Amino acid sequence: MTLARPIKIAPSILSADFADFGREIQAIEAQGADWVHVDVMDGHFVPNLTFGPPAVKAFRKHVKTVMDVHLMIAPVDPYIDAFAEAGADIITAHVEAGPHIHRTLQAIRATGKKAGIALNPGTPAEAVAHLLDLTDLICVMTVNPGFGGQKFIDMTAKIRTLRGLIGDRPIHIEIDGGVTPETAPLVVAAGADVLVAGSAVFKGGSVENPAPYGENMRAIRLAAEAASGARIA
Repeated sequence: MTLARPIKIAPSILSADFADFGREIQAIEAQGADWVHVDVMDGHFVPNLTFGPPAVKAFRKHVKTVMDVHLMIAPVDPYIDAFAEAGADIITAHVEAGPHIHRTLQAIRATGKKAGIALNPGTPAEAVAHLLDLTDLICVMTVNPGFGGQKFIDMTAKIRTLRGLIGDRPIHIEIDGGVTPETAPLVVAAGADVLVAGSAVFKGGSVENPAPYGENMRAIRLAAEAASGARIA
């Protein structure tokens, strides 16, 4: 048995205008974003630097939906409380980022936040088999993490395996990397229900002209829902 869930679109603000994050967040939410996805990178676990807790706290003032904070950092545990206090609703850590992932998930849940676990493309689904009862979300990377705008890597077999492992647990499967109207149906048909998209959402628009954001999200959502069948709600 699997749970029917509506498709959620989570634009990654890594592709937004860095000089105008507040209005960008307001614009994507007004245009139909379900969640706001924040990619935190440390220049160590991944080859890029992005946001720390003070930036996330600043974003929180503008986010009215769900702030989905993806920690691409190692170590993770020393920073969990800071990102929780900054206002994250969901905190996702990578299974590859440290040796004690159970402790990490327990620490996230102890803050009262939803706990996510992310898998790089080279990491098998079975890596989370013993973590499911501590997990609210599994983020399947469909690019190697570190930069936006990369080419989609087909992880549909992994998604199907995860959906089988999850069973009737209320766990989201989130896809991060290369999501477009062309790739969204593939991952949703395999069992995903949360789609992170950066350049595919923000292309062609701006805070002065946000309508393309809505058009881009609707194109992804319609393509995904066509593949989701019973998951449409």
